Amino acid sequence: MKKKERYNIAVLGATGAVGRAMLHTLERRGFPIGDLRLLASPRSAGQTLEFGGRLYEVQAATEEAFAGVDIALFSAGASASLTYAPLAVRQGAVVVDNSSAYRLEPDVPLVVPEVNPDAAFSHKGIIANPNCSTIQLVVALKPLVEFGIEHVSVSTYQAVSGMGQKAIDALTAEVGGNAETTLFPTASQDTRYPMAYNVLPQCDVFLDNGYTKEEMKLLNESRKILGLPDLKVSPTAVRVPVIYGHSESVAVRFSKPVSAEEVRAKLTGAPGVVVVDDPQHARFPHPRMAEGTGDTFVGRIRQDLADEYTVLMFVVADNLLKGAAWNAVQIAELLVQGAEA
Repeated sequence: MKKKERYNIAVLGATGAVGRAMLHTLERRGFPIGDLRLLASPRSAGQTLEFGGRLYEVQAATEEAFAGVDIALFSAGASASLTYAPLAVRQGAVVVDNSSAYRLEPDVPLVVPEVNPDAAFSHKGIIANPNCSTIQLVVALKPLVEFGIEHVSVSTYQAVSGMGQKAIDALTAEVGGNAETTLFPTASQDTRYPMAYNVLPQCDVFLDNGYTKEEMKLLNESRKILGLPDLKVSPTAVRVPVIYGHSESVAVRFSKPVSAEEVRAKLTGAPGVVVVDDPQHARFPHPRMAEGTGDTFVGRIRQDLADEYTVLMFVVADNLLKGAAWNAVQIAELLVQGAEA
């Protein structure tokens, strides 16, 4: 990509929760935008969205809509990405895709700028944005890799916004006493449970191995991003009645004894990490703390009582921002910074 003063940007899925967050993040971070094109499905075309003090009409996605675009931010689901990403690349755009469509493709870089920024420049037109729960996990793990990570056990507490606006509306209706069930089916797709005042150990669909797709993303994507193909990961993904912000209880086992003090020191000041770890004054990460930020908050750092090789910690981030839109815009910024003169 050639260096320019301003870059033409397209956002596919602009009317969705993540698409709107992408627009807000582009504006908030002062991205150097020339032309801006807001794209969506035909049923959403014609809507207007505000950006930078002016209204933009949302267009239906077509190959021609990407003509002249430098960077296209995608958040319209895997099916749309599989259809439109090759078309956008053919028009000369670099696609930053927030769906699962390309994440594990060997020739598509899977990028978290605080973790593996150089990978962004090995792209062939498409760069994948990782899964939300994976992003915050690897941001917290990257500074600890030099200690020799052998095994990561992670249980997630994931906000309903990870399922989109309909899930937010469903939980809000339940809490208000207007509904008995929500959009949260079991593996059978027929049984539904209430989400309000409840905890459901299912994120995404179950696979034949007994794990969900979300849990396997934590395993496979972490290995790829960290460059640790043999990393052992034991995941459990749980949906909780929180609107924004995913939390993770993480146990990291190292190849040698490592103290909580060493982990805390290594995480303090690490890129994208905010350490909040003062139990004497009840200071620890929680979703409301992370909401609206692009940081990954880490606390409750402590030694495993039964294993001097293992340190426990609690990791929190805004799933729509650092877990999606913020990370995608950061990738776009990497491309701009690395553009050739």
